[in-house]
Amino acid sequence: MVTKTDMSEADLDARHAEKMRKKKAARDKIMATKTIEKGLLIVHTGKGKGKSTAGFGMIFRSLGHGHKVAVVQFVKGRLETGERMALDRFSDLVTIKRMGEGFTWETQDRQRDISAARAAWDAAKELISSREHKMVLLDELNIVLRYEYIPLEEVVAYLRDEKPEDVHVVITGRNAKDELIEIADLVTEMGQVKHPFRSGVKPQEGIEF
Repeated sequence: MVTKTDMSEADLDARHAEKMRKKKAARDKIMATKTIEKGLLIVHTGKGKGKSTAGFGMIFRSLGHGHKVAVVQFVKGRLETGERMALDRFSDLVTIKRMGEGFTWETQDRQRDISAARAAWDAAKELISSREHKMVLLDELNIVLRYEYIPLEEVVAYLRDEKPEDVHVVITGRNAKDELIEIADLVTEMGQVKHPFRSGVKPQEGIEF
């Protein structure tokens, strides 16, 4: 049996090239069957850090292609974030609506939270339905659905039946509802392995906001 230690660098290079050639042929064959182009419903959820970060990453990627995009922040409206400050530089392509008034444990006023969530959802529907934006990020929508500030069935019905076919919608937040996951095209669950918060490290610029 010939092992890698018995082979020359040239032999290893040739074996690698052949392996990659076969992989590319298989990949090209698979890609040839992928012909659908549509606006996706994307959900980032889970206990791990990075849900909003991933959503904003998609926003910046879309911006890189010259697309118009929109962001509705359902919870973090009071916090001045790095994403917001960066997006302000693309005011010709970006619409941002900071509708939240902070996390619910900060406001401690359920009716106020419900009112803010309703206003944010109405703004989100208007942005999505206008078809003026290629992608709309609904940051922390899952949080307001978890606390039942907006009826889940209303949100699911709109996204399933009324969302334009050519608009991408990205939703973030922990505890995504099963009904939302069911109608989504792409769902990613962020897992937490380690977090500096547990070691006494406070939220820092460029990391959490």
